Amino acid sequence: MLSHDELSLLRDRHPAWRLLRAVNAALVIGFLGRTFVEDNVRVLTQRELVSRLDDELYALREQLGEDAYPKSAAAYVTDWASPESGWLRLYYLEGSDEPHVDATPSLEKAVAWVGTLQERAFVGTESRLHTLVGLLQQIVQGSDTDPERRLEHLRAERSRLDEQIARAEAGEIDVLDPTAQRDRYQQFASTARELLADFREVEVKFRALDRQMRETIAGWDRSKGELLDQLLGDRNAISESDQGRSFQAFYDFLLSAERQEELGHLLDEVHRLESIVADERVRRIDRDWLTAADRTQATVRTLSDQLRRFLDDTVWLENRRVIELLRGIESASVALRDARPDLVMELDATRPEVALPFERPLYVPPAPPRIDSTVSEAADSAETAALFTVDHVDHQRIVSQIRAALRHRAQVSLGDLVDEHPPEQGLAELMAYFALTEDGIDLVIDDEARQRVEWLADDETRREADVPTLLYVRHDQSPAKDLP
Repeated sequence: MLSHDELSLLRDRHPAWRLLRAVNAALVIGFLGRTFVEDNVRVLTQRELVSRLDDELYALREQLGEDAYPKSAAAYVTDWASPESGWLRLYYLEGSDEPHVDATPSLEKAVAWVGTLQERAFVGTESRLHTLVGLLQQIVQGSDTDPERRLEHLRAERSRLDEQIARAEAGEIDVLDPTAQRDRYQQFASTARELLADFREVEVKFRALDRQMRETIAGWDRSKGELLDQLLGDRNAISESDQGRSFQAFYDFLLSAERQEELGHLLDEVHRLESIVADERVRRIDRDWLTAADRTQATVRTLSDQLRRFLDDTVWLENRRVIELLRGIESASVALRDARPDLVMELDATRPEVALPFERPLYVPPAPPRIDSTVSEAADSAETAALFTVDHVDHQRIVSQIRAALRHRAQVSLGDLVDEHPPEQGLAELMAYFALTEDGIDLVIDDEARQRVEWLADDETRREADVPTLLYVRHDQSPAKDLP
């Protein structure tokens, strides 16, 4: 229980308690409760709220007299949104220059507490007892790490389900009586309204974090990385807190189309029961939950918007500073050129070379060679005589044939030589003609002109080769006596 000093402080400072002590509490709670809480309105323009309040004041003055509530509707709205009252939040939406109004959690708490003062025709206790026992069972069973006890509980639950299935198959169905139905409906309606009211409080906490982030950005004079580290830490602290985890789980539940369809079907079935007095607000509570959760999630998204806007502004300022420096360098260069025409400065390059670390290939160790030194069994029976047979081309014989051909001619082609002296050793002898280096004989090879050389092998098989045109030219300075 709170102490006397704490209660006195709450009475003087808490907006909900100040509202209960206010002279015009009946007007504030009645009008704002219907406008924002009962209809689940999350935002109204100030003009529309003043118009509605003006109609409310007109009706009250018709009933209570002209002296009742002497201020104008606009003055009342301004008073209720002031920091001294704190029952309304006056703000501007992005892209709009018209003030908007929303109720505060303190107003919703005062409205909810006043609603509990009304005498209820029916006070249910059974459903709440079952709910409490069920919550205790969830806590105990959900925190038990013993697999055997968990299996024991699951088997017991399966036995109860099998028993209920057997009774249903036999036609024995347990049906809630009208009293039990009204009891559970009353508990559902109360919990649904409390849950809807909690969204405003969660939204206030996220909005306070957004305000703190703006204040931090406005006064930050250190590096951008340190600021991002601090802001992201605060953002993660909210997301990882019990309140943030619970809200995210609830929001994920609402976003599930299957869950929404199931919840809507259950609400329709409940409100078709004759024993239930339908509450229109409870009938549409699933849509109100989704609207309130989306509004709260939009407040969370503003945190990311602030970070993005800060980064964009920082990059713009840095680019602007770079441009100013470049212009200063250009102006100084022009001034130095006019004042010191002999000033010379050498640059290594006209632009820097950028070498990104990930453009370099990673080190790949060379694959070790794998040598198989084993000899297969078939090696003993293989024919190896060809490995030791070596054909030797008689180079001197080829030179003698060329000199004989050049005795009466200035040049001779490879085709003429092959026609006169067919190769005895095939292609090897033909290649020897290209490797000739002898004094008095010049080789002229034309790679662009091709010639086809043909000859008969020892087995009477015609062979041919497509080779560059090769000419042997007699050196003019070679003495005739050198030719045999």
